[in-house]
Amino acid sequence: MNDIKKWIAETNKIVIFTGAGISTESGIPDFRSPGGIWTKMQPIMFQDFLSSEASQIESWKRKFVIDKDMKVAKPNIGHIAISKLYSKNKISYILTQNIDNLHHDSGIPDNKIIELHGNSTYAKCLNCNKRYELSYIKEFLEKKDNNYSTAPKCIECNGIIKSATISFGQPMPIKEMQIAEKSSIECDLFIVIGSSLKVYPAAGLPILAKKNGAKLIIINRETTELDSISDRVLNKEIGVTLDKLFY
Repeated sequence: MNDIKKWIAETNKIVIFTGAGISTESGIPDFRSPGGIWTKMQPIMFQDFLSSEASQIESWKRKFVIDKDMKVAKPNIGHIAISKLYSKNKISYILTQNIDNLHHDSGIPDNKIIELHGNSTYAKCLNCNKRYELSYIKEFLEKKDNNYSTAPKCIECNGIIKSATISFGQPMPIKEMQIAEKSSIECDLFIVIGSSLKVYPAAGLPILAKKNGAKLIIINRETTELDSISDRVLNKEIGVTLDKLFY
């Protein structure tokens, strides 16, 4: 802990990389863990979503079930600790695999949060990128003359509307990945928080940082595949650990 505190004090070029583990302490389930949603049902692949209206409707049904947890979730002490560290001008970017908007809710500026897997709190047209609020989608699907029989289409171009998240089989966002890679190369300290580091290409970012001279810290409840190349590993509860580290 003392080594990490010293490294934080010595640099103003820290990249924070967060995964599902930080948000489970806000009550949001980890989809990939035992008992998570992807162990109970097959994820809908992006190509299936594009080619099948039935897949689109099923995807929206699942989303509104999952959203019950996300709607009530608030930033926990881990998110707040990161936000306070950011306020000290220590952090270049927060790179996150999470889609729950909690880093935004903690007070970090939108342009400093790089959402590698998108954001689940709104939807957008896959053709023209027009943004749609989820309340509009839910109202469309549940109205009497529809009742989940027809998927919503864009009012501007008639394109397919999808949650603004990256689905299985969907290409990673180009701009976000470019910023993530550049910040990983340029940082002095790369801190992984609450990620199993199994999902690529995002999980390759800590390796990129390490190869370019950054110190690598991994804070996670369980071991990860990159522990062997990390400068320090803390297998501890995330929120209280960050609260102690960042103050």
